[in-house]
Amino acid sequence: MHDNERLPRELLQAGARGYLLKSDSGHDVIEAVQVLTTHRPYLTSKVSEALLQKVAAQSDPEGSSLTARERQVVQLIAEGHSHMEIGKLLNITPRTVETHRAGIMRKLNISSSAALVRYAVRNKLVEP
Repeated sequence: MHDNERLPRELLQAGARGYLLKSDSGHDVIEAVQVLTTHRPYLTSKVSEALLQKVAAQSDPEGSSLTARERQVVQLIAEGHSHMEIGKLLNITPRTVETHRAGIMRKLNISSSAALVRYAVRNKLVEP
């Protein structure tokens, strides 16, 4: 419906499998339904182009700025370990674990633990 790249990106991140613009043709709607019924994603060329331009413009892909330690912390959080357990496993204090967690969430612009777990799954830091 909206003609900008932010909304389709957010919807796709939330799990949508397709996106059409209000200005797209009836043919696009029929094609989208046919494609989506075969469990494949569907984006019109306008949406695809906007999303690709956004990706190409990003100089730092999401998460690439995480350190190896931060990736370890994300993995262990996503596996369900407490800050105390993570601290013992990594030989750091629980407070340091919390500091890492806060920094990670800030870097990734994530505001909840559930979103952090989703990030870990999507980036193959843990198995779903």
